Amino acid sequence: MTAPVYWLQAINELAERDAVLCALIERFRGLSLVSRGDAFTTLARSIVGQQISVKAAQSVWDKLSGRLNGVTPALMGRARMSTLRACGLSGQKASYLRDLSRKFLDGTLDPARWNALEDEMLILELTKVKGIGRWTAEMFLMFHLARPDVLPVADLGLQRAMRLHYNRGRLLSVARMQRIGAVWAPWRSVATWYLWRSLDPIPVEY
Repeated sequence: MTAPVYWLQAINELAERDAVLCALIERFRGLSLVSRGDAFTTLARSIVGQQISVKAAQSVWDKLSGRLNGVTPALMGRARMSTLRACGLSGQKASYLRDLSRKFLDGTLDPARWNALEDEMLILELTKVKGIGRWTAEMFLMFHLARPDVLPVADLGLQRAMRLHYNRGRLLSVARMQRIGAVWAPWRSVATWYLWRSLDPIPVEY
């Protein structure tokens, strides 16, 4: 797993434009977003991580990996619901993961096509899958395809970090988040990663 090819250019430009990011880039020097290079793993980890903390999501993922001896479409597709629930998944998330596995196994989802799609077109395709909303699709764009300019305004961690760093802890509207984030384009994924990192000692990975 390596940093995206654009990372150095992105952090140099962001550090020049934004004092908050300049400090965070210095604080976390040498660290970066990494792509796992496996489409199923990224989508499955994103589903596991919906609406829970990074630490809790990692704990559930570790249990899944241990119980199933890995997390692949075939292994997930064969797993019993009771096994998935015992790893800490809700019934709904377990159902989503089994459905995702089936779509990878039967070819309904074809990752070979996705590199050629623009961000919004791919988000539209992915959100047709049960259990994948815009947030999950955005995590996929960032962590699997390493797309550089994603701003996931519905992400709870990003909302919290932006409140703390840009509004003295007070709530920010989506429109205000987007205005702040406009300064970071075309590197909004990079800015988002550093803001996540400012909140949690465990790097955000999907």
